[in-house]
Amino acid sequence: MFAYTTPLVGGLLIGASAVLLLALLGRIAGIAGIVWGAVSAQPDNAWRWLFIVGLITGPVLYHLLAGVPNPQASPLPWWQAVAGGLLVGFGVKLGSGCTSGHGVCGIGRLSPRSLAATVTFMATGIVTVYVIRHLLGGLL
Repeated sequence: MFAYTTPLVGGLLIGASAVLLLALLGRIAGIAGIVWGAVSAQPDNAWRWLFIVGLITGPVLYHLLAGVPNPQASPLPWWQAVAGGLLVGFGVKLGSGCTSGHGVCGIGRLSPRSLAATVTFMATGIVTVYVIRHLLGGLL
């Protein structure tokens, strides 16, 4: 039962926070935009930093209070993690937003651009996993 309730509650909390941020501040809960606005010193900065602090402290508190072990560190070499991060950053810039902005908030607002972006990154992810696991034999 726990295996299903935790992601369900997490998804409901993400959806509720996106709705509340839009309803109360008129802002979209796209993480890339929030982080960029925080580090680029936008005039309305305080809420952005509070959102980021919540993103970091929420999982830490969950692991501490629920007694769930922290996830293991990735076995990837550091340079692959850096390369992956740079590719994600490039994709966020190219797609005018991140998965949370388009997938959670954009589709919820019935944005055609966000629907196209979400279909594109989901299809790309599915094809990438298929190629790596089945055509390359999981070599990467």
